[in-house]
Amino acid sequence: MEDSYSVCSPRRILSVSKKRRATVSFVDSDDKASGFHGPKPSEVYGFVGSITTVVATVIFLVWAYVPESWLHSIGIFYYPSRYWALAVPAYAMMTVVLALGFYCGVNFMSTPPPSSLYTVYDEFSRDPLSSSPVGDDDQPIEPISDISIDRINRSMFK
Repeated sequence: MEDSYSVCSPRRILSVSKKRRATVSFVDSDDKASGFHGPKPSEVYGFVGSITTVVATVIFLVWAYVPESWLHSIGIFYYPSRYWALAVPAYAMMTVVLALGFYCGVNFMSTPPPSSLYTVYDEFSRDPLSSSPVGDDDQPIEPISDISIDRINRSMFK
C-alpha cells in the first residue's frame, strides 16, 4: 500500500505520493454544483480588459503621432484636436500628484501636534495597575498597560 499525503484547502488539493509526482487540482464549489467547465467570468473580464487596453493604446498612439494627411488618406476625417494628446496625460498626472498631496495634507491636519497631550494619552490609554504584586510567582508578567511619559523620560534622559 502506498503512503499518500494530501494537503487540503478550500481552493486546492495537493496530493504527494512516494511513487509518483505531486499533482495539484483546483476544486471550485461552483463547478461541482453546476457541472460547468468553461472559463470563469473573472478570466473573461481580465482578457477583454487587457485586449481593450492594448487596442485603445494603439488607437491613441496612431492619433497622436500619425500626420493628418495619412489619416485623411485612410478616410479618417473626424478626430479630436492634437492638443488633447498632451493635455489628457498631463491632467491625469497632475490629478494623481494633487491627490497624493491632498492625502498627505489631510493626514497632517488630523494628527495632533507634538506638544498636545493627545499624543501621550487618548481614550485607549491603559494606566498601569497601582497594586504591587505580592510575590514573584503570583504575577510573573505585568498586565498590559501603556508606559508613562515620565518613565520614558527617565529611561532615555538619565
